[in-house]
Amino acid sequence: MKLPAFPVLGAAGTLLFLAAWTSLPAPLGTPHAASSGTHALSAAITCPAVDPDPPVYYAIDLVTTRKVPGARMAEGQGNVTFATSPFGVSISENGQYVYNLSITMENVRLRADQALDVWVTTPNLDEIRHIGRLNEQLQTTGKVEWNKFLVVVTLESAGQEPGDMWTGPIVARGMSRSGLMHTMAGHGPFQTEPCAVYGYR
Repeated sequence: MKLPAFPVLGAAGTLLFLAAWTSLPAPLGTPHAASSGTHALSAAITCPAVDPDPPVYYAIDLVTTRKVPGARMAEGQGNVTFATSPFGVSISENGQYVYNLSITMENVRLRADQALDVWVTTPNLDEIRHIGRLNEQLQTTGKVEWNKFLVVVTLESAGQEPGDMWTGPIVARGMSRSGLMHTMAGHGPFQTEPCAVYGYR
């Protein structure tokens, strides 16, 4: 193969150029092109293994309202992970990432006729979706298709199926990590309530 003409690089520069040139994949049709090209392609499309334990950064702290009897000392957390897909990430029909959301609560004492339901809503509260009802272990899982969202845990009647929106009092609430960068319009020099009061940490 004839090398193209280049300006004089000096001894060190010439050695570096030749090392870089010889490391390039061979053109198609050369004896070793098929093996080297296939190896490079397989290495390029290999996806990293998914960590089964979500990073703490994506965890959502659920802050209790301290206004519901039996749940004033409640604590909870939501874990967010990407929904599994053969393409690495899952995308909704609207082009949004699809996330798995798992909710766990504790320090809750409910009556037999009470239940805790988990909802997600957009920051503007213009869309609300039901994630699931907490089981006996106070856990549930669901999917979210929004980049920024709020998590709302409410006290509902155990004998009534959830509707389009909650009807009972709010037990706890939290915000996705992607929504923590919000406006400071409500945090002037005389603002005394921290973000944690509204469920933002």
